[in-house]
Amino acid sequence: MSEKLKGKSPKASAVETRYLVMPSQANPHGTAFGGAIVAWIDMVAAMTAQRHCGKEVVTAGIDSIIFKEPIRIGDQVLLKAAVNYVGTTSMEVGVQVSREDPHTGRSVIATSAHLTFVALDENKKPIPVPPISPQTDAEKKRYENARTRVRARKQLLKKMR
Repeated sequence: MSEKLKGKSPKASAVETRYLVMPSQANPHGTAFGGAIVAWIDMVAAMTAQRHCGKEVVTAGIDSIIFKEPIRIGDQVLLKAAVNYVGTTSMEVGVQVSREDPHTGRSVIATSAHLTFVALDENKKPIPVPPISPQTDAEKKRYENARTRVRARKQLLKKMR
């Protein structure tokens, strides 16, 4: 590929969406199944990765997911996703999940996750993605933290071989 890929800010491809937790998505205790939350996380993260690179993407890994607070039936779930870091053909997308009580408006961070996506060409082969250009202090911090995670993951995989 001879053309130089232009960098994008994390804000340019960020995605924010909401869901309402229904009884079919919850366990007998009235809290959302982790799998339902993970599916929403994967979906919003994939949309973010696609917006960043303009190509088909596949989930290469869910690098971390932390369930901090339960999400209950009737809660509104706000998912915010942004590209944190870009390699050659892959991207790390961070997702923050908040639960909001629709009656009080009280919102707390319930879950956070980091996922890796690979961009694909029309032959389903990995393709280079545009670089990321963090603009704000928060974006720069997420970039540096993601770079540390990527290095640690690569070192761990190397040790496991």
